[in-house]
Amino acid sequence: MYHSTYVTVFNFKLQRGAPIFDQVFLAAIGAMLRGEYRSGQAFPSVRAIAADLKIHPNTAHKIVQRLIEDGWLETRPGTGTMVADRGRAHGEEWLRLLHKDLERLCARAQSIGVSLPAVVDALTKQWRSGTQARRADEP
Repeated sequence: MYHSTYVTVFNFKLQRGAPIFDQVFLAAIGAMLRGEYRSGQAFPSVRAIAADLKIHPNTAHKIVQRLIEDGWLETRPGTGTMVADRGRAHGEEWLRLLHKDLERLCARAQSIGVSLPAVVDALTKQWRSGTQARRADEP
């Protein structure tokens, strides 16, 4: 189901044909990486995300839960959901978080018949484009 083309919470456009969960999840991470949401800052509520994107609250809830599981967000009693201090994640924790993402990427690529060289090529291009985007945002 396709609801909206422009999203203000994470400043991106929904694409037809791609799962909304994946689009919003990645857009939220991108917003945090770009500094739109900083460590310790309140993160939009499930209700606000659902209303802004015009998606089901359960989908918004699943996205927030996944961001918490992956260490992007944390819940604080009496305060709500906040952007986590990613600087606290070191060594093995970073590898554990990355490993989960790599497992999902490999499973998805294999399920749709994408070769390892094609995955490596796509990852390299994405890595380079992300590095360039971060450099452009730096003062």
